[in-house]
Amino acid sequence: MIIDTTEVQTINSFYRLESLKEVYGFIWIFVPILILVLGITMGVLVIVWLERKISAAIQQRIGPEYAGPLGILQALADGTKLLLKEDILPSRGNIRLFRVGPSIGFISILLSYLVIPFGYHLVLADLSIGVFLWIAFSSIVPIGLLMSGYGSNNKYSFSGGLRAAAQSISYEIPLTLCVLAISLRVIRWNMNSFLSIF
Repeated sequence: MIIDTTEVQTINSFYRLESLKEVYGFIWIFVPILILVLGITMGVLVIVWLERKISAAIQQRIGPEYAGPLGILQALADGTKLLLKEDILPSRGNIRLFRVGPSIGFISILLSYLVIPFGYHLVLADLSIGVFLWIAFSSIVPIGLLMSGYGSNNKYSFSGGLRAAAQSISYEIPLTLCVLAISLRVIRWNMNSFLSIF
C-alpha cells in the first residue's frame, strides 16, 4: 500500500485547522468579559479623574496635576499606595469579624457576576430569578461593612462602618429601583432577556 504524502499533509492541515477553531472559540468566550472589565476600569479612572479636577476647581486649589500628563497617573499612584499599605489588626478587637467583614463584601460582589450575561449565550448561571439574585447578592455588602467596623472594637471605626453601610444602602436603593423598572419591560425575569432590549 502506497501512501501519498500530499494527502497526509492535507489531512494534517485540516486537523490543525479544526483544533485551532476550538482554541479560537474558547478564547473568544473571554473577549466580551475582558472588554467589559476594561471598559468599567477605564470608566472608573475617568470618573475619578473628573471628580478630582472638578472638586479642585470648585475649591480653588491646585489639583493632582503633576502626577503625569494632566494628572492621569494620580489614580494609579493611589491604587499602588492602597495595595502597599500595611495591614494593621486591632489588638483588642475581634480579629475574626475584622477579617471576615471585607471578605463578605468582596465575595458577594463576585457572586453577583454569576447572573450577568456577557454575551447572548454566555452567562455563568442562567436562572429565572437572575435579577432578584443580583439584588440579593449586592445587598449583602453593608453587612460586611458593619462587621468590619464592629470588629475593630473602636467607636470611631464603628461609626465609620455605620456611615459606609448607610452610604452603600443609599446608593443601592435607587439602583435597585432602576433595575426593577427596566426588568418590568422584559417578559422573562432572567438576565439574558436584557440583551434583547439593546
